[in-house]
Amino acid sequence: MTALNILIFVLVFGGMVIIHEFGHFIVARLCKIEVEEFGIGLPTPGAITLFTWQGTRFTLNWLPLGGFVRPKGENDPSVPGGLAAANPWQRLAVLSAGPIMNLLTAVLIYGIVFNRAGVPDSSRVLVASVFENSPAEQAGFQNDDIFISGNGQPIDSFDTLGAIVDANENKPVVFLVERDGEQIELTATPKLNQQENDVMIGVNLSNPLVPATSILQPLEYGARYAYYNVRMLISLPAQLIRGSLPEEQTRLIGLKGIYDIMSQSVASDVEASQTPSTSPTSNPFEQMRTLLLVASLSISLGVFNLFPFPALDGGRIIFILPELIFRRRVSPQVENLVHGLGMAVLLLFMLYVNVMDFVNPVSFTIP
Repeated sequence: MTALNILIFVLVFGGMVIIHEFGHFIVARLCKIEVEEFGIGLPTPGAITLFTWQGTRFTLNWLPLGGFVRPKGENDPSVPGGLAAANPWQRLAVLSAGPIMNLLTAVLIYGIVFNRAGVPDSSRVLVASVFENSPAEQAGFQNDDIFISGNGQPIDSFDTLGAIVDANENKPVVFLVERDGEQIELTATPKLNQQENDVMIGVNLSNPLVPATSILQPLEYGARYAYYNVRMLISLPAQLIRGSLPEEQTRLIGLKGIYDIMSQSVASDVEASQTPSTSPTSNPFEQMRTLLLVASLSISLGVFNLFPFPALDGGRIIFILPELIFRRRVSPQVENLVHGLGMAVLLLFMLYVNVMDFVNPVSFTIP
């Protein structure tokens, strides 16, 4: 299993970076910006040249994690045909292409997951789990029960269920649910949850999954899920400042932390693949944890590179904005100095994060 974990980690992490760099490469070529080298792996002496295409050397380097693109004249606007000499819109397109490729990759992966697992049926409400010692547990609710009605009122969305529960605090509600193809009546009395300050019966909700009706439908849900995860990732710093999330849930992790989590996801998927088909899971996504993790990492890589910090794609984009808005370019010498300092700080920060993975290993267990 260890060899498999290492292989998957190298392929996944390296693949995400190569996809990112391929975005830069393909848009640079479309903008007729020359690219001197496309490297697979981190830059190392003695790289092997695989082939040359339209002036670009494709090389294989000795450190297999990641990849890189070396555009001509990347930091020198005096070099004709180079990146720095291109107009600001072209430079903006090239810099944005890497993160966009990561986000599109996540959409594609989520689309594959939804195609295999099914797409949510938003017209039906399913019980994903039942809280212990809750009115729902006392009433006999079970996982995968599908709500049909409450006190005779049809339930076709989370909102209609919520309205029925809110209107019947401390009053018995007769729910009609579907279970294994049969309809069952269950009576539960909604109670006020003091901690949440909300009236509840004590269930987590979801939508049942149904087969996709077209090729585009899984991609639509993949795009929605990717958008949701981007929003959640961007909101993490604010939630941490407000104290609404435990600090350990927003901790940055390095290569070892990613490897540890990926090892757990691979082990979970292998175990799920060996589970007899006579014991189906109510959540098919649990059988594709590694794919979901890869999509999440791809989104993290894309969003991180758009962060407006010097040396990152987002930091370089910031220096293009004055040229677009005021038609005045920041001095290349000043820009290169800022990015050089930013890269030094970034490398030190990454070193710290990776060392902390060993000093204080990430504590995360996949259920």
